[in-house]
Amino acid sequence: MVDFGYTHTRINKQLVKEEKIKTESINRSFEIFNIDKTKNREVTRFVPLKLEINRYKEHIDIAVMNLNSIDIFLGYD
Repeated sequence: MVDFGYTHTRINKQLVKEEKIKTESINRSFEIFNIDKTKNREVTRFVPLKLEINRYKEHIDIAVMNLNSIDIFLGYD
């Protein structure tokens, strides 16, 4: 595993559109910065996700944004 320092899991807006993944509006939008510290865009939508691995269960919200050719970036939420 590589630590890129992401603090939010992110999913590509294009993948969400192509796969018709249900999103929800964020009550309070926030800015996201790229790894090179340049500003990406303000996040206004997210994908709610329920994770279940054996007995472990967790709910995370995945920020929807433009990631170019990458489908998803994993961060620590």
